[in-house]
Amino acid sequence: MTRIRVAAAVLNQTPMDWAGNKNNILAAIAAARDEGATILCLPELCITGYNCEDAFFGPGLQKTAMEVLREILPATAEMVVSLGLPVFYRHALFNCACVAVDGRIAGFVAKRFLSGDGLHYEPRWFKPWPQQVRDAIEVEGEGEEYPIGDLVFNVGGVKIGIEICEDAWVAARPGGGMSPHAVDVILNPSASHFAFGKAEVRKRLVLEGSRAFNVSYVYANLLGNEAGRAIYDGGALIASDGKLLAASPRLSFAPWRLTGAVIDVDATRGSSARLASFQPELGQSNPMETACEFAWPDLEPEFAKTSPEPWEGNPRLKEEEFTRAVALGLFDYLRKSRAQGFVVSLSGGADSSAVSCLVSLMSEMAHRELGAEAYLRTLAHIPALAAAKTDQERTKLLLHCVYQATRNSSRTTRDAAVSLAAELGAEMACLEIDDLVEAYVSRIESVLGRKLTWATDDAALQNIQARVRGPSVWLLANVKNALLLATSNRSEAAVGYATMDGDTCGGLSPIAGIDKAFLLRWLRWLEIEGPRGAHPIPALKAVTQAPPTAELRPPESKQTDEDDLMPYPVLDAIERAAIRDKQPPREVFRLVRSQFPDYSTAQLCVWIERFFRLWCRNQWKRERYAPSFHLDDENLDPKTWCRFPILSGGFERELAELREYAATI
Repeated sequence: MTRIRVAAAVLNQTPMDWAGNKNNILAAIAAARDEGATILCLPELCITGYNCEDAFFGPGLQKTAMEVLREILPATAEMVVSLGLPVFYRHALFNCACVAVDGRIAGFVAKRFLSGDGLHYEPRWFKPWPQQVRDAIEVEGEGEEYPIGDLVFNVGGVKIGIEICEDAWVAARPGGGMSPHAVDVILNPSASHFAFGKAEVRKRLVLEGSRAFNVSYVYANLLGNEAGRAIYDGGALIASDGKLLAASPRLSFAPWRLTGAVIDVDATRGSSARLASFQPELGQSNPMETACEFAWPDLEPEFAKTSPEPWEGNPRLKEEEFTRAVALGLFDYLRKSRAQGFVVSLSGGADSSAVSCLVSLMSEMAHRELGAEAYLRTLAHIPALAAAKTDQERTKLLLHCVYQATRNSSRTTRDAAVSLAAELGAEMACLEIDDLVEAYVSRIESVLGRKLTWATDDAALQNIQARVRGPSVWLLANVKNALLLATSNRSEAAVGYATMDGDTCGGLSPIAGIDKAFLLRWLRWLEIEGPRGAHPIPALKAVTQAPPTAELRPPESKQTDEDDLMPYPVLDAIERAAIRDKQPPREVFRLVRSQFPDYSTAQLCVWIERFFRLWCRNQWKRERYAPSFHLDDENLDPKTWCRFPILSGGFERELAELREYAATI
């Protein structure tokens, strides 16, 4: 025996959906068996779901996870399968991969390095397992002890090791400690969230792991919007001795996908690098090694094959990834929440237009990939979809847009909203709301005993227009049992340029993690080109040619967002330097000045000071934003990435230093 067919399955799981998660696992095991695979790697914590949060602490969850594991075990007959679940051991909880061999538990490998930055809070729930420590654990209901800890499995003469997700991202990777034990295959069950460009980093980790450790490396990631915020792009990878053997498409709408390849164990054993580094310890046994009998079938050699989607090679990859990630996130949110569709307050501006387009693209892309039968089965809770024959007809059932006009709204934005809704096929309603605005204003004028004017009450008069729009769209969403989508973006979140209970209304804020400058660029791309396999949307021309504006002041003021704030590219550069990189105002100025040399020192100082003051003043708004999708390895969501005090000193000392420094230039 020299060749083994291995496989990696990406799964779209849901926290504590015991039946759904188990069915996906069993389907993947059956498919791997049908393809002749004898080793199968499944994602991290695939039995429970990765994002169970504090529910991980519940003894009931831990007990049920072990029961589901036992229910799955018979399906692993004549195979080696890794299954992820939490394991409670000696008064602590560990993130484990159970290695099942021929229908029985061979042991539990516990994760050594926990992810505790940015989006991840693993140390809140789990303990890291110490290196080179092994013990035994009795599984309730089994009456038998199994090894747990830092293990290598000798399965019929083939040695298998485990790196669990974050284990592969640290300098002291566990795989390095497996090399002296002559490991042949490393499995990596992962839950690695989507971020722009992250797939290439993962590929390098897998290739380098296979080369440096002289092994075959099998990587399986989670897929889809598992729990609400994080989106997982799947992307199974199989490599051997530094060469990629197989790669699956990413960002699939399918409940699971399988990727397989044939590896040659003798080839990695005989590599010159492995032979050069091997130092036998004659007469000594490996205390980390667990032996299991197993009969490996004899296989013919197979050429490497990778099957990424055609869009992976697109020079506009970030635009493609954004489209597909948010579309997948919306699709999973729709089916897992069992909402009947979406409602969007479509203003004719960039943000609400982007959200509406993403809903339409969600339906189009899912239907194209899954096919009509699987699409309808996945969205079976919306039976009316069965009668729809075209993408527009499906969008009409899933998306209801509302344009709510005041006397400050323009014909341009109304026409843009109506035209876009018509091209997408969405339901569209136009409402006049001046009477509602005036009713609120007159009541407060009677309380104050004076008239409200633009000269003295600018912000209040703007906000009441945005805020009055909220109850109507909430009512429509409630009546339709639909999900109201908020339309605020990341740039506006940074400076609080959003009305609470106005444009922040919604149960989900799909673009709150993306900056306005990119969003405008994406809309222009969508208007002319669009994602691979989908149609461009020419009606966006009316949106992309108009400067972004809230349209809350009287028309004669010619209000634009960038006049109120600053140019969006400058705002985004300041935000990244100040918030992502934690630079003080003076250093932010030096960085931004080098990026935007055409602006004067005085102007840049005004904008930087404005940013810091607005940032500090508006943390309370960011605390109240609806859940948003995590699209980059940085964001402003205080629940997942960027915590900041609601009350602070406001950078007064630091801003004074900026002014002193600028005066010397």
